[in-house]
Amino acid sequence: MSQVNLKNNGQEIVVRNILKEDLAEVAALSMRCFGPDMALKYEHFESQIELFPEGQICLEYNGKIVGTALSLIVNFEDYGDNHSYFQICDLGFIRNHNPNGRNLYGIEIGVHEDFRGLQLGRHLYDGRKRICEKLNLESILVGGRIPFYYKYAEQMSADEYALEVMKGKIYDPVLTFQMKNGYVLNKVMPGYLPGDVESLEYATLLEWKNPVYKLKLV
Repeated sequence: MSQVNLKNNGQEIVVRNILKEDLAEVAALSMRCFGPDMALKYEHFESQIELFPEGQICLEYNGKIVGTALSLIVNFEDYGDNHSYFQICDLGFIRNHNPNGRNLYGIEIGVHEDFRGLQLGRHLYDGRKRICEKLNLESILVGGRIPFYYKYAEQMSADEYALEVMKGKIYDPVLTFQMKNGYVLNKVMPGYLPGDVESLEYATLLEWKNPVYKLKLV
């Protein structure tokens, strides 16, 4: 992905690929965003930029890395719609990255807590869309957390919760944001991310279709 320079509330922001010299800062950011149980480590990011450098992007705000978005390419039918997070991302190392695949799969987006509320996440989502379009991939797929589901788990199933969020009747900080960025709900997957107590280990399988995709002729 080419570097993109933008303005956000009058501040300079840059969306670009993650480089080797960024890895320590990126690993520290992942730890801050997700905690020791779910954060990816230095060695994961090192493997990712070696195997698919175009798919790993960061966001700089006034020269400081405050957000990241990670991805790999797959043929989604190789995994099906009941996969787990660790299956789809090879425990974070993405050694299953398929350069000849048709789908970009997003495995992580994180923004430093001190910079949330500035609408920085949408620039990372837009960065992923640029990658998908540039590589002529059919769609972007994500397994999205539903971190407010635990508040409603006694009242409704995860499927019902996801539908209520998509209708705009319930706010979820992840799913609502993804919906506003053009993703549609395919299904709810159980047992997606072990240890995700807020989502009760459920995730939404979401998809954004590339509007400029051109079918590849064999």
